[in-house]
Amino acid sequence: MLVVADTTPINYLVLIAQIDILASLYEEVVVPSAVAEELRHPKAPPVVRAWIAAPPLWCTIRQPQAQPDPALMHLGAGEREALVLAEELRAGAFLTDDLEGREEAMHRGIEVTGTLGILERAAQRALLDLLRIPVEGCH
Repeated sequence: MLVVADTTPINYLVLIAQIDILASLYEEVVVPSAVAEELRHPKAPPVVRAWIAAPPLWCTIRQPQAQPDPALMHLGAGEREALVLAEELRAGAFLTDDLEGREEAMHRGIEVTGTLGILERAAQRALLDLLRIPVEGCH
């Protein structure tokens, strides 16, 4: 299944060293250009910036062909591009933790899952143990 990812799931999965579960769960992950820029932002964690600087083969950075629907202008640039790409590519799901982005995707009939849903799906498939995920800064 091809999915389109927003910033937060990529960011969090990189931070907890579980980003590769996306390759096991989905055939292809598309990251909109605006999301890639957010992940490259100087205030993004260095490990996140390093990951997006050399994304794996299963992750493609793409610019949508169409202009965003004016109804999406209340969303951030990453969410807008992600929703346009999800519709253009007929993605199987939109990966986001953004509430307004989730609501807009569901309104448009696009399946949505967030970081916790991704981790739950991976745990159900025995790809990881939720009790053994290292979280930087937590003891």
